[in-house]
Parts: sequence; structure tokens; C-alpha cells
Amino acid sequence: MHVFVAGGTGYLGRPLIERLLNKGQSVRALVRHGSEHKLPRDAEPVYERNVAGCDTFVHLIGVPRPSPLKARQFREIDLPQALASIEAARLSSAKPGGIRHFVYVSVAQPAPIMRAYIEVRQQCERALIQSGMPHTILRPWYVLGPGHWRPYALKPVYRLMEAIPATRDSALRLGLVTHAQMINALEWAVLNPPAFNSQALNTPARILSVADIRTYTSAQTA
Repeated sequence: MHVFVAGGTGYLGRPLIERLLNKGQSVRALVRHGSEHKLPRDAEPVYERNVAGCDTFVHLIGVPRPSPLKARQFREIDLPQALASIEAARLSSAKPGGIRHFVYVSVAQPAPIMRAYIEVRQQCERALIQSGMPHTILRPWYVLGPGHWRPYALKPVYRLMEAIPATRDSALRLGLVTHAQMINALEWAVLNPPAFNSQALNTPARILSVADIRTYTSAQTA
């Protein structure tokens, strides 16, 4: 498998690349000049979306530490970067040996906050669907991990909401996932592209919710 990763030096990108390299996969990563040293040693750094020879595209570029105060950044950075990745992959997918699977990290929805963030992710999801490429969309809400521990204080609140029938669905849909769970789910998604279904007329696609992300453990990706 030859994987192209946009956002390979970030919170999710670097550990995902390490996992893929350890599994014997080939990885090419989009980086900015001067950030090459942040990649795992055996990843190939590139400075544009040169996806020739790659069969899987993973898009992880996004504004760090999303908050309602970053609505403008979501529209000016996240949106055009994702659309550029989708278009590069779409053009490649029309060629023999081109991209055959696109993996995109979106966000859990609907939700009462982060509306601009969700709107941008929804727009990118629509573009991905319209591209006609087989794809996997992951929809976490908040990824707990190094430097992202503060929401742990909300865990008792989540447990209470999950126990109340009126709030259970929302609590599960907008639940917390760990960094390890997210990397496991991404690795699983890359190594297990959605298969064509002879009974279906639409493009092979799947959406992994918070509950799905929690289920993909290291044992499943081994």
C-alpha cells in the first residue's frame, strides 16, 4: 500500500505514519519547507500534492485546538486545504493505479456549538461524496491526548448523560475518544478500504462515529 498523508507532522499524522511504516506500508507526506525533520525517518517528504503512485489519501490538515473563536481560520485554512486534497485525489483516481480510497477526519454532528467548524467539515464531506471516490469519514468530537486533557473533567458529566434516556444519544454521539483510539481507527481505515458492493449502485463509503472509533483497537489492526 502506498499512502499519501496531508498533515503528517501533526497530532494525528506523525503517529499514524509511524504505525503505517511499522506495518510495511510506503508513506509520502505533504510538509512545509523546514518541517521535514518532524516526520518519521522513513516517510518521504513532498511539498505539493504529488500523489502519483499512491493508492490511499489521508487528509489531516486542520487548525490546531479548534474553538468557536477560530471560525475564520476554519474557512480560510481548513476548507481550501481539504478541497485541494479532494481535487488532487479525484484527478488521480481517474487514472490507472491512482487514488482508490480517501480518508477524511470530520467532526461529530449535529452539535449545539462549533457551528462554523461543523459547517466547514460538512462542506468538505459533500465535496468528497460528489467526487465519486471511495472514502472513509471519521467523526470524532474531541480527541483526548497529550496537551488535550482538559475535557477529562467532563467524563462524570458524560457518564450521567449516557445514563439518562433523554440525553443518551447526544452523549454518545458527542463523546470523547482517546488519542490511541483515534490512531487505531485511522490505521484500520487505511488498511481496510471500503469494498465495492455489487448490490449497491453508489460509491463505496463509510462513516465512523464516536462509537465506531472506540471499537477499533490494536488487536483489530494487527
